[in-house]
Amino acid sequence: MGILRAEIGIDLGTVNVLVYVRGKGIVIQEPSVVAILSREETVVEVGEEARQMYGRTPDEIEVARPLRDGVIADYQVTQRMLQHFVNKAKGFSLLPPRVVIGVPYGVTSVERRAVREAAIEAGAGEVYPIREPLAAAYGAGLPVDTATGNLVVDIGGGTAEAAVVSMNGIVVANSVRVGGLKLDAAIQNFIRRKYNLAIGEPTAEEIKINIGSALPLEEEMYMQVQGRDQVTGLPRTIEVSTNEIVEALQEPLAQISACVKSVLERTPPELASDIIDRGMALTGGTALLHKLDEYLTRETGVPAYVADAPIACVALGTGRALENIEVLKRTEFIG
Repeated sequence: MGILRAEIGIDLGTVNVLVYVRGKGIVIQEPSVVAILSREETVVEVGEEARQMYGRTPDEIEVARPLRDGVIADYQVTQRMLQHFVNKAKGFSLLPPRVVIGVPYGVTSVERRAVREAAIEAGAGEVYPIREPLAAAYGAGLPVDTATGNLVVDIGGGTAEAAVVSMNGIVVANSVRVGGLKLDAAIQNFIRRKYNLAIGEPTAEEIKINIGSALPLEEEMYMQVQGRDQVTGLPRTIEVSTNEIVEALQEPLAQISACVKSVLERTPPELASDIIDRGMALTGGTALLHKLDEYLTRETGVPAYVADAPIACVALGTGRALENIEVLKRTEFIG
């Protein structure tokens, strides 16, 4: 069957695309970035090669993220990017692959249909969109198929989603379009305001990864940052500290915390008691921010922990969904 029809799970993220192939595991993890020759509208590079061109190309080549806030912003480019990854993953499959693809919880029916149609045009046969919090809960190894309450908070590049999952379905959930990219933008704005220094998105991301934190650290870290002085227009180097980045991130983190609280407020009492015992699992790349688990524990009163391999959870979850398609047709794959 593997030779005849590939079964593929896709985490179509704002920042990264991860592709799972049944029987092989995760085979692709690349940035969801595409380089296009503007004049001819032809795709030059996809993934890591395109990301390395970000901010470094002549006017003729545009480097763009075709997804914004977890949903398709540029349909044609998304379809070509998907085609690139599906072809790479399916190998020598003779039939169009069966695909399970993650979509954010808060998407509209139109956005959900756009994802499905883009996957079909990219060469998929059957396409099953699965809501990302459910996929993340599967991928984090939570007992999703039991009658217990499991709280998963999936924080990716474009969205943060909190959901209580039980009996292979989502009981209550909420989604905000705040994620890693909004944290990067908050760092850029802070450094522009405080130091009159303009820095690019890749530099802001580097700061977040290296010295960023949701709460002050016991031992403060520092980092040299290069940018363009907004007064003189010349290059300049400054040093920033973790405490400054903590201050810069407070507003977007408060929005993520409010999203989690709104879900806890609407959770049925029986499931709430399970969540207090089990805690909340943090998934998605932004879950790797220093002390984010401590921050959410302090803000909500519910213990938080980072799942194993948080970046891979949604992709692994789409893989588990491939094995449970008949069960999920009753609760998730509707419409």
